[in-house]
Amino acid sequence: MKKLGIGFLAAFIVIILLLVASGGIYTVDETKQVIVTQFGEPVGEPIKEPGLKFKIPFLQKANFFDKRILEWDGRPTEMPTKDKTYIMVDTYARWTITDPLRYFEKLRDERSAQSRLDDILGSEVRNSIAKHELIEVIRTTKDRKPLVEEDIAEADMTGSVGKLIPIRRGRTALEQDIYTTAKAKLGEFGIELLDARFKRINYNQSVQERIYERMISERQQIAERFRSEGAGEAAKILGDMERDLRKIESEAYKTVQETKGEADAKATEIYAKAFNQSEEAAEFYEFTRTLELYGDVLGDSTVVLSTDSDLFKYLKSVKPVAPTNSEEAAQATKPKPKTRPVADEG
Repeated sequence: MKKLGIGFLAAFIVIILLLVASGGIYTVDETKQVIVTQFGEPVGEPIKEPGLKFKIPFLQKANFFDKRILEWDGRPTEMPTKDKTYIMVDTYARWTITDPLRYFEKLRDERSAQSRLDDILGSEVRNSIAKHELIEVIRTTKDRKPLVEEDIAEADMTGSVGKLIPIRRGRTALEQDIYTTAKAKLGEFGIELLDARFKRINYNQSVQERIYERMISERQQIAERFRSEGAGEAAKILGDMERDLRKIESEAYKTVQETKGEADAKATEIYAKAFNQSEEAAEFYEFTRTLELYGDVLGDSTVVLSTDSDLFKYLKSVKPVAPTNSEEAAQATKPKPKTRPVADEG
């Protein structure tokens, strides 16, 4: 009986020792760093090296913090730009714990750190958006030019359509401003901010409709400008074609008339030389030309002229031709009409 009691006592002592050993021994992983606290206060330096570590059981506590890069994903928030355009801004950031002791003293855990990141990064994003025009937030850099800018400039020479505000900084510079300012503030909490970016930027629903309407209106004006320029160019081409056609026809008509004139002059010269060789030939030429004139003047038209006109010179000079012997014989043999004797009334 005595031996059994000794066995129970030994087993109890072993269990107590195991509990004490488990409370005083802990393992630090490669991805973790530890702050040992006693009654809630940090004790010693942060433990960053991995391995088996010891602490006072029941009195001390090991607080583990991540050594890896952590993420912060902000909530989409509606905020106004400098030109009073409301947009939905969604941001994200990456951070890590560089001073676990200060981090523990200021924040205690990751939940408090995320809340602090919401406050600091959200505030800096709102300040940056409110200080700049919408186009500064949308455009990446000030040196980048949209492809449509040249088309708009060519389509609208007055500058009333598609006039873009000049870019002074750009979205990348705004992200850098947010990162620089927030990094300095988060350094007080033992946090190193690695990066801060805009994830997505959307128009407010009411603003989005107006933006789309303005974009459609601008593109329609550009299209109308192109159409009017095309119509003007077409009219110019047609005008040039009509002018060239008339010029060609005029030059061709001139050439035809010159050729005909030269031919008529040459023919007249040939006729004159031929008919001037004798008086009879000259009279015959005058006669033939007069007959041609009769055909031209007295064809299908009615002309009233005096009988003393030179035009009837040859017509007046025509004499009746005496009948031939054969005509007289035919007239003689022609039967005479019979006459009925008339009775004397007395």
